[in-house]
Amino acid sequence: MSINLLFEQIQSLLQGPNPRSIIGIVGKPGAGKSTVVSEIEKRFDSSQVSVIPMDGYHLSNEELISLDRRDRKGAPDTFDTQSFISFISKVKNNPETELRFPIFHREIEASKADEGIVQSGVKVIVVEGNYLFSEEHNWQGVFPLLDHTWFIEIADEVRIERLIARHIRYGKTPENAEKWSRGSDEANARFIELTAHRASNIIKLA
Repeated sequence: MSINLLFEQIQSLLQGPNPRSIIGIVGKPGAGKSTVVSEIEKRFDSSQVSVIPMDGYHLSNEELISLDRRDRKGAPDTFDTQSFISFISKVKNNPETELRFPIFHREIEASKADEGIVQSGVKVIVVEGNYLFSEEHNWQGVFPLLDHTWFIEIADEVRIERLIARHIRYGKTPENAEKWSRGSDEANARFIELTAHRASNIIKLA
């Protein structure tokens, strides 16, 4: 399917009777979720469509070190799933309330609290992340909150090369970037792929 069908769905929801709808977008690491979200933000005003990235709910590096999971940051058990699910539930059930959420910054490997805003009255919420369709590692509460679901498909080697470039851009050496991309990231990708069948729609990116 073309990304244009996602835009058409959003436009239809904006014109529809429901006070608020939630769209979930999932893809493997490096699949292009940020690219898709960027296109949505270009086409629709923030008073109509809000984007909530799952990455804001990373556990802090200090917490991950205490749990001995720092070297797997980004894995399904390295997020504050309880807070994330609680927030998405509030967003779904309180369309007339302004709500704030954390935003993750790769350059500092940390989230900034309350940086993101869901304005009151926004009709369409786009939630993007890796594990929205998962039923393991305490993620099972997310999927029932999603009204529409999309999965991004892209050739794995293209995706991995983009991942390596991204890791280098944010400070990893080329050797460490490749090791992380083909190690921890790829383990996460295999886990995510197991949930792809739950999506109602597929976006194919080049």
